[in-house]
Amino acid sequence: MSQTADSPRLSALDVGVFGAMLASSAAIGCYFGLSKGGQRSALDYLMGGRQMSMLPVALSLVASFISGISIMGDPAEVYRHGTQYWTIVLSSYLASCVVSLVYAPLYIKLQLNSCYQYLKMRFNESVRKMASALFVISQFLYIPIVIYAPALALSQVTGLNVHVITPVISAICIFYTTIGGLRAVVWTDTLQTCLMMMAMVAVFAMGVARVGGWEHVWQAAERGGRLEFFNMDPNPLERHTFWTVLLGQFVYQLAWCATSQGMVQRYLAVPDLRTARWCLACFAFGMTAVKWLSVATGLLLYASYENCDPISSQRVSRQDQILPLYVLETAGHIPGLSGLFVAGVFSAALSSMSTGLNALSGVLVEDLFARWIPKEGRFGAALWLRVAALSTGVVCVVLVLIVEHLGGVLQVALSLGSITSGTMLGLFTMGMFCPRANSKGALIGSLASLILNGGIVFATQGALAQGTLRHSFLPLSTDLCPENTTTIILPTEPVLETWPLLKLSYMYYSLVGAILVPLVGLPVSWISGGRHRKMSPDLFSPFVHRWLTPEDQQCDLKLDEK
Repeated sequence: MSQTADSPRLSALDVGVFGAMLASSAAIGCYFGLSKGGQRSALDYLMGGRQMSMLPVALSLVASFISGISIMGDPAEVYRHGTQYWTIVLSSYLASCVVSLVYAPLYIKLQLNSCYQYLKMRFNESVRKMASALFVISQFLYIPIVIYAPALALSQVTGLNVHVITPVISAICIFYTTIGGLRAVVWTDTLQTCLMMMAMVAVFAMGVARVGGWEHVWQAAERGGRLEFFNMDPNPLERHTFWTVLLGQFVYQLAWCATSQGMVQRYLAVPDLRTARWCLACFAFGMTAVKWLSVATGLLLYASYENCDPISSQRVSRQDQILPLYVLETAGHIPGLSGLFVAGVFSAALSSMSTGLNALSGVLVEDLFARWIPKEGRFGAALWLRVAALSTGVVCVVLVLIVEHLGGVLQVALSLGSITSGTMLGLFTMGMFCPRANSKGALIGSLASLILNGGIVFATQGALAQGTLRHSFLPLSTDLCPENTTTIILPTEPVLETWPLLKLSYMYYSLVGAILVPLVGLPVSWISGGRHRKMSPDLFSPFVHRWLTPEDQQCDLKLDEK
């Protein structure tokens, strides 16, 4: 879609609100990086000295999981597909409970700086490096997209130059992440989470008042068939049902909270397990608030565009541009509100980027290149962590400039997150719950999961790109569009002539990946002779201690294995 002269634009005040958010983020980085002696050790830089407070860490967990893509994409999902997506709030509570009971106690007891250190202690160095490398690759694919995608969507409806705004916001994020470490990242996340919620609430409240109240929104949703809360169809080929969203998102969120360094790092930064559990409980509550608000905003969008769909009438070219268009068309006359929305979207993007950069620096220094990095001297480790954060940030900026030329590969790259997260969850869970699993089973099981699950994902994305597979969506109308509007007819029915496995709900990608690891890894471990050395019970979940051998029960943990 090309920008026209009469398209909505941001005012000077809107730009000022956005700029104030960026300046505040940079100031927080300066405060924690340059005052109070800075971050003098690796423990300070990566873990905040393990003395972080509960509330900022909880808000940072929410900000780390919610990206700018989610802020704009979730309401658009409900607008086109209905409200069954709401089930994700139940998934958040289930995932938080399981992490609190199973994974967090083990990590905190071991006092890890990186969750991948566990894989060396449980298996060997090769498994640790494989998992660390997968994390690095997935982040280098994910971070540029979470910056570029919202910038592109906003640029096409606001006139912001995507080639200017993405390097600027990336540079500010790199700055405060590099000098401030985890403390700066967590506190900027806190600020950005508040801005994100303020923007979402302001847009929703203004929109509901504009259409005449929530009753009118609900009635429009009923007329359009958008209200679907308990589709109990067990068919895994259905894109969204109660079960696909509940189970699929449970596994996906569990994988992120239990095996992604960016998330694990946060609840390892608090003083004790009790505080970590409170952080995870608040994370579930925050996710519930954000997702319910997204669902309600999606219904508001439908009520507003019930008789003139912006995509069919070619006012926008992609569904993630609907919410920015709505904000600028309905709130452009309110000074600063559009700027608050833009600040909220980019706050979500910045939090995802800063989380990734901080976690990447730790994984590179602590897991992949530890043997080659000198750590002598008071500032040795912290200095190298800053170098790693700066370097990875520069690489991500370069990748942002490349991403725009990838076209349809964007969707493939986003799906890669589900592939790696499922594999990681299967690998860690097999290590904690299967005492007989060995390093050969871990390596071969992980590779099999990546190849088989990755094959399904890439084949599905290829079928979507070629048009041999198409997902259905609910009908949209252009009945009351202006007479001079050019409209296009969007097919709402799915294409059925394709391999059935490719129609598997994308929600199940992480679940498939997690199941494949032990499904392949345990037989390989048995064939290769099982585990060959004694291990401390601390490396296993308490739920399986009764099945450990007497030798294992008496084995002490060797901390130098980290």
